[in-house]
Amino acid sequence: MKISVRYYTKTGNTKKLADEIAMTAGIEAKTVDERLSGDVDILFLGSSVYAAGVDEQVKKFIEGIDVHVGKIVNFSTAAILKSTYSQIKKIAGKKGIEVSDREYHCKGSFGPLHRGKPNAADLKEASKFAKLFL
Repeated sequence: MKISVRYYTKTGNTKKLADEIAMTAGIEAKTVDERLSGDVDILFLGSSVYAAGVDEQVKKFIEGIDVHVGKIVNFSTAAILKSTYSQIKKIAGKKGIEVSDREYHCKGSFGPLHRGKPNAADLKEASKFAKLFL
C-alpha cells in the first residue's frame, strides 16, 4: 500500500501530528508545497483552521492533485474552531477524491490558548489513529 503524508502549518502544531503519523507509517512527512509524485492509496492530509477556514495553500494542493488518490485521511489542529474536515471533504469532492469519514483532530496552541498542545498524549493518539489505515 502506498501512503503519503502532506501538511500545512503556520505555527508548527500540525507538523507535530504529521511527523508522528509519518513515523508510524515509516515514511517522511512533507509540506503541501511538494506535489504528489505518483499514485497513492492513502493520503494523510494535515491542516489547521486559520480565520475560520482552511489555508489557500491546502486548497491549491488539493486542486493541483494530478495522480490517483484512493482516499484522503484528514488530520488537523485548531485553537478554537472545529476541524478542517468538512472543508477538505468539499474541496476534494470537487476533484472526485474520497475523504475518509474518520479523522484525527486535536487542540493546537495559539498564544496563551492550549499551551503545549498538541502534547505527548495527542501524538500518541495520532499514532494510534494512523495505524487504523496501515
